[in-house]
Amino acid sequence: MIELLSPAGSMEALKAAVQNGADAVYLGCGTFNARQGAKNFTPQTLMEAVKYCHIRGVAVHLTLNTLVSDRETEDLAALIRHAATCCVDAFIVQDLAVAKLCRQIAPRVPVHGSTQMTIHSLPGVLMCAAMGMTRVVLSRELTGEEIRHICAESPIEIEVFAHGALCMCYSGQCYLSAAIGGRSGNRGRCAQPCRQSYGYSRWEAQYPLSLKDNCLIGHLKELEEMGVASIKLEGRMKRPEYVAAVTGVYRQALDTGVVTQEMIDILMKAFNRQGFTDGYYTGQQGRPMFGIRNDKTEDAEFLKALRQTYETVENGLVPVTFEAHITAEGSTLTVTDPQGRTCTVHGPKPEVAHRLPLSQELFAARICKTGGTPYRCEEVTSQIDDGVTLSAAAINGLRRDALDQLTALRARREIPRVLRPRKIVPRPGFHGRPSLTVQVTKADQLTPKLLRMEPAVLYVPLHVLTKDLRLCRDLTRRATVAAVLPRICHDGELEKLRSDLRSVRDQGVKAALVGNLGLMLPVREVGMQIHGDFSLNVYNSGAAEMAKDLELLSATLSFEMTLPQIRDVSKPLPCEILAYGRLPLMVTENCLFRGRSGDCTCHQGNTRLMDKTGADFPVIRDGESCRSVLLNGKKLYWLDRQEDLSKLGLWATRLYFTTENPKEVDAVLSSYVSPTPFDPGACTRGLYLRGLD
Repeated sequence: MIELLSPAGSMEALKAAVQNGADAVYLGCGTFNARQGAKNFTPQTLMEAVKYCHIRGVAVHLTLNTLVSDRETEDLAALIRHAATCCVDAFIVQDLAVAKLCRQIAPRVPVHGSTQMTIHSLPGVLMCAAMGMTRVVLSRELTGEEIRHICAESPIEIEVFAHGALCMCYSGQCYLSAAIGGRSGNRGRCAQPCRQSYGYSRWEAQYPLSLKDNCLIGHLKELEEMGVASIKLEGRMKRPEYVAAVTGVYRQALDTGVVTQEMIDILMKAFNRQGFTDGYYTGQQGRPMFGIRNDKTEDAEFLKALRQTYETVENGLVPVTFEAHITAEGSTLTVTDPQGRTCTVHGPKPEVAHRLPLSQELFAARICKTGGTPYRCEEVTSQIDDGVTLSAAAINGLRRDALDQLTALRARREIPRVLRPRKIVPRPGFHGRPSLTVQVTKADQLTPKLLRMEPAVLYVPLHVLTKDLRLCRDLTRRATVAAVLPRICHDGELEKLRSDLRSVRDQGVKAALVGNLGLMLPVREVGMQIHGDFSLNVYNSGAAEMAKDLELLSATLSFEMTLPQIRDVSKPLPCEILAYGRLPLMVTENCLFRGRSGDCTCHQGNTRLMDKTGADFPVIRDGESCRSVLLNGKKLYWLDRQEDLSKLGLWATRLYFTTENPKEVDAVLSSYVSPTPFDPGACTRGLYLRGLD
């Protein structure tokens, strides 16, 4: 049976989920989770929450799905130890360092790869399995057939988001909130700028980045047949009544196999953005997927009815059986739960019946009254001597004592062994001025001046190299070239990618710039080496160590770090940062060019979005695909402060050219040699100075 996994942003929401039929809940504790705006749990209430769930047969998955700084690692380790002793059933992680820390501290607690890891292909799943994860939450952008393919070949469990908010950007790849307001989605503080209004080239009251909520309730049978282990409902930021409504409807759909209009109406009343969408699952992208929330007057009676499902009632979630022996010598009652746990209690001696002796039917009718407890009576067997009776109070006492003991037993778990994590040996990195690396987006940016500067690595898009193999061969004779791979590459696109990699390898390209775990295996399969890009989200020393363990040639540190963090992070392999260019803030499955005109024109050039403040965001393609990359309007600029960068232990600083024409490329290269002053109107220092909120 497929698992129904519900959100719990508070204790009240947790009860709403459990009482309405969730098989498992996911929740955050403290600040190490992707929904810091939810109430979340404290270390003290986490224990209470786990016991509440375990008594009722519900698993608890703890979200640790954010990037963690080096200074936070000790506190995170303490939380992992505490959560393990609370007997949580799984950890959900994004950061590679956090995944490793969980395995070191609590090796018996399963680790699940969060959707924040941007796993959207079978090779990505295999990489997670190799790192000891037992489940992966796939990116929301996959079609049903892509999910089916992954499930058929995956050695670990697959979890799929079935209902709730859709981010415009692939989860784990959105830096928009951080760039414009210092609130990072990768740190659990997304301000949801995608829900704001934008126009194309000028501001308009349009919403090209706001998607309707996902709804796969009509596809549950297919998902179960595919072998999906768990369907996840989104909503840790939403009210408990929402959790109750959505969990209850999906529970009913799973149990009955039927979806009625009444069920859809409940989902609509609970929350919607001009309806719902299954566009990614069905492969029907485009304008019908987009919508905004309409604030309507609350239905007080609807909310009251939802609260009644969890506030004051126990819905008898755990089936139990009773077996009684009532003889002249005494009375005993044994209760058994679905896992085979048994508790036996002893009661008073029965009395001689002067009028009506106790029958099996009367005893069963009384012992089955389990209202107000987590249990429901499935079966009663009894052996009762003739001519005896037992008062209703005595029978109630037997039942109460037996269920109290069972509750204590169900709340108890064997506490897993907790170990000390291995300490990371600090490695300061390189001394002196970093080398220069350059990344281009188009062939015409490969100017003679750029080639004369002989960058340590020249990063060129794979499709640019394959389009002109003579150019590729000439470049490899003059520079160390690495092929830039698209950030997103679904399984159906991998064979062409492998073929293209073999083509450029035969022209002398020996490495690729990789920004997703799912591309590491295909690159290695063709015998090439790997440079790690910024989108791997290397944010701490542990993640840098993991990059070393994965045998990367280099790692690009996250541009959400500050200079002191970059300086202090351990550098067990060559590390670089972006020092110039328009930062990529989003990568989207929905084509933003199509959002403008209804037609896909992304092959014809660039476009741009503008918000109501007048800030613009250029849009380019992700490689040759129809996916879009939203860029920051202002260019990151550190060319005038290279002395500061030389104190950080970096191997290289990268110039990243996106929308620049050849003349602009050469001007930037001149500024690298003879720095021009910082222009605050056109440029930004990014987050290296101001950091994140």
